[in-house]
Amino acid sequence: MQPDLFKMPPDASPASPEESHWQERAAWLKAELDRHSHAYYVLDKPSIPDAEYDKMFRELVALEQAHPDLITSDSPTQRVGGKPLPQFEQVRHSVPMLSLNNAFSEDDATAFDRRVREGLELADEVEYSAELKFDGLAINLRYENGVLAQAATRGDGATGENVTPNIRTVRAIPLRLHTDHPPAILNVRGEVLMYKADFANLNERQRAAGLKEFVNPRNAAAGSLRQLDARITAQRTLRFFAYGIGLLEGAQMPPSHAALLDWYASLGLPVCRERAVVKGAQGLLDFFHGIAAKRQHLPYDIDGVVYKVNRLEHQLKLGYVSRAPRFAIAHKFPAEEAMTVVQDIGVQVGRTGAITPVARLAPVFVGGVTVTNATLHNEDEVRRKDIRIGDTAIVRRAGDVIPEVVAYVPELRAADAREFRMPAQCPVCGSPIVRLEEEAIARCSGGWIKCAAQRKGGLLHFVSRRAMDIEGFGEQLIDQLVDKHVVTTAADLYRLGLSALVELDRMADKSAQNVLNALEKSKSTTLARFIYALGIRHVGEATAKELANHFGNLDALLNASEEQLLEVADIGPVVARSITTFLSEAMNRELIEQLRAAGIHWAEHERPADLPKPLQGKTFVLTGTLPTLTRDEAAGKIEAAGGKVAGSVSKKTSYVVAGEEAGSKLAKAQELGVTIIDEAGLLHLLE
Repeated sequence: MQPDLFKMPPDASPASPEESHWQERAAWLKAELDRHSHAYYVLDKPSIPDAEYDKMFRELVALEQAHPDLITSDSPTQRVGGKPLPQFEQVRHSVPMLSLNNAFSEDDATAFDRRVREGLELADEVEYSAELKFDGLAINLRYENGVLAQAATRGDGATGENVTPNIRTVRAIPLRLHTDHPPAILNVRGEVLMYKADFANLNERQRAAGLKEFVNPRNAAAGSLRQLDARITAQRTLRFFAYGIGLLEGAQMPPSHAALLDWYASLGLPVCRERAVVKGAQGLLDFFHGIAAKRQHLPYDIDGVVYKVNRLEHQLKLGYVSRAPRFAIAHKFPAEEAMTVVQDIGVQVGRTGAITPVARLAPVFVGGVTVTNATLHNEDEVRRKDIRIGDTAIVRRAGDVIPEVVAYVPELRAADAREFRMPAQCPVCGSPIVRLEEEAIARCSGGWIKCAAQRKGGLLHFVSRRAMDIEGFGEQLIDQLVDKHVVTTAADLYRLGLSALVELDRMADKSAQNVLNALEKSKSTTLARFIYALGIRHVGEATAKELANHFGNLDALLNASEEQLLEVADIGPVVARSITTFLSEAMNRELIEQLRAAGIHWAEHERPADLPKPLQGKTFVLTGTLPTLTRDEAAGKIEAAGGKVAGSVSKKTSYVVAGEEAGSKLAKAQELGVTIIDEAGLLHLLE
């Protein structure tokens, strides 16, 4: 046992100034890591981003390696996690639940492969099982003679919390293994997590009930599993993936990790399909980059991938270090959360006049990019999160999602931190900012004509791929056209000539002609695209399609009353009122007529009553690349035949139409037993 840092042994000589410095630094790191671990694992209230914790942990590891006398039994490097909650019965794990060492770069992953080859004394490439690193809560499921007998959290790795009643509410976990010859004892290691869609639904219910929202799906999963009342857990949709093993008695251990997961799947245990057996360092990196590319499309959060030496005999030979196996490592993605200072809070104006508070940040590298601005959504959100100018805040960025401020760090709040005040006038056009009682969003009252910001936003929406799909119109070109007063409305785009375009910055004759060609091509469109391109509030793609299908032609829509609009599927009073308000304004009517006069046209729809509805009441999900149809074309045919197209697979899905390179939606359909068809099968149904 190492001596206590604060009690010098009687025969020890006084520490040198340099030694005292390292002792103080190590003591501070230990205290900080313990405090943040307690906030995260015990209180379910993360106080700093994972990246900050990892940074301090790596510093302490390096410090203890350089100065072994600093290692103490209570150091965070000598244990796995936090203490179990006192309300739950404590469970002693028969085999400790260790954590993994981390790799943060390709060099780290390559070094791991080198260490494995050296440890196994192999010249050839090592075979690895590569899988996902889930962002949830580690759990141990104990099956006795095939029946679920106990479930316990990891806790500190040696002792966890008995959460058996709560785990029994997780429908993905079998209460009895699917086999006639179960092992006497099987300890399954895995992760309890919450899907993104389920997390969004949970927070929506929390808001409706006036309760505190959860920070992220991981926090929600942990909080749900630690409810003393299992009935509360049952109301929250939790999932589970098995990925490891503890104790096994009464059965032969599979020869490899991949074989173990296959065995689990045969027993009815959920196993993630996003896994592969690869060889060598290049195989590891290829898997990492492949998962990184599809990460944002996964239905759950992950923060990296895990590499495990595949063969069990090789794992046994490599063994363990004090807190982690030598045969496995977690390769983490760049941090998606980081801390920085809110230097100011300004506002930006959207295409509908929405005024969005934006935090101006001290530059911080998060999610693979340097972030200087982050959204605060609306004034109520700023108040709810109590974000102030001068605060140190946690910023989150996931893929292409706009960075947002998650929370401030209370202990780092400056004494002179100032509250945000919504301005009374639009910063772009000076028009009054108004907020209706029933809305959370404040808006500029200037409209397209007065407000250049709304004009730019509206034009970008009009030319976007899902609307009129006019190539060549980026944000810079739209800015120039508006700022130089060349374009005021969308109809002005179709009046552009070559001479006007070539006078703009970075616009030569060829690029200008390409823009004109794209404008001409866009004149042949669909009624649904045209309706969507108008930018009517609350009218998205799906609503635009419903309107086009219901009314059949534009004139019928223009003359529709609010009562007639309410007859359209999925349109309620708010949307109907928004449409009638938009169409009753003279300048909007004039815009529509100018666009038609410019030559924009489409094939008129047959009214739905005149069309057969072979897919009425059926819900479809499209995934992968179809041989001849685009996604839009396939969706249009389904909707024209009375069917609905959804974005995610559920038990209510009638068919999944799968093409090449189908992803997680196909796997979900197979898991739920949803009927899977190809393009030919869809065309057959349409007949």
